[in-house]
Amino acid sequence: MQDEDRQSESFGDAATAIWPPAGTAPASGRKRAEITLHQLRIFWAIARAETLTAAAKRLGMAQPSMSQQLSKLETTIGARLFHRRSNELVLTEAGEYLLPRAEHLLRAMNELEEGLHEYGAGQRTTVRLAGINSVLRVLLPRAMNAVQARFPGAEFDIQEGAPNDILNMLYGRSINVGLLAANSVAEAGVGFLQLPVMEDPYVLVVPEWLDLDRVTQLSDLDEAGRATLNNAVQFAFGTQHARRVEDWFSALLPQHRIVAQCRSFEVAVGLVRAGAGVCLAPALSTLSDSGTLDGIRLYRVNEPPRRLVALVASQYRRQEPYASVIEALQTVAAAQALPEIRPTPPFLAHSPAIGIHR
Repeated sequence: MQDEDRQSESFGDAATAIWPPAGTAPASGRKRAEITLHQLRIFWAIARAETLTAAAKRLGMAQPSMSQQLSKLETTIGARLFHRRSNELVLTEAGEYLLPRAEHLLRAMNELEEGLHEYGAGQRTTVRLAGINSVLRVLLPRAMNAVQARFPGAEFDIQEGAPNDILNMLYGRSINVGLLAANSVAEAGVGFLQLPVMEDPYVLVVPEWLDLDRVTQLSDLDEAGRATLNNAVQFAFGTQHARRVEDWFSALLPQHRIVAQCRSFEVAVGLVRAGAGVCLAPALSTLSDSGTLDGIRLYRVNEPPRRLVALVASQYRRQEPYASVIEALQTVAAAQALPEIRPTPPFLAHSPAIGIHR
């Protein structure tokens, strides 16, 4: 019991927030006695048990030892917690005040001890990851469900970011897994494993009313169609990527003008839905929870697909639950249905690929 008292004293500062009241100064030259968690557990057991014998049995203590600890607690507080009657103890006003507060503190302490035990036993961990919007929105939720079914104690700390931000978080060790396009970190990602998740094809996104199925040259379109097709909504993040997108539009739509630049594919697709123009985007960015977004058509373009990867340090490749997170992402991605993508319009069929990756 003395060892338990010494262990409990480390929590004395938290417990003394209950009693004595704030602002009460200890006697000059003397250290103020502290309430211990052990004493609070004894007080709670007595208050909730029908008899002292039942409380002692619940705690696995001898009744005299339990009574001694209760007396120490009352001495520390400076007030009686129970009225002693023939065969029962009844809470005093001070006891009524202390009981709910002691229960709150003990409940929090139990949660803390159980949580730390789970971490120590490897049953609980926080998976810290960051990724680009389309992967977090389309693939990750189902992968999380699969992981949490296997590891009920797994928690996820998720951040959305641009590729460079994700890489910085990996280097800074604030995350353990980065979900992004391989080509966006081909050189900077040295030192991390690139584990394939899926290939995401690039598409030309146009308003639904703009039918390019049989367009062999731009003169086949009416004035409204040509104007819309020449309004470019471009996703621009980094000089190199912006230049490649601009090269694509310049080669295939030399009369185009940039009407908007975005830092998110999803924003670019939203502008196309609203009729602002057309954009190049990965197919995943055109999906919603219920399927393909309405109000748009998707056309295949002569561009290599975006290779989505999980970027991890080598030590996490086989470590759980990270290994299961990556496996679940790969499984979900393999089963992911892509939106309907129409064949490349005839006027774009022989366009050269210039390697747009992000």
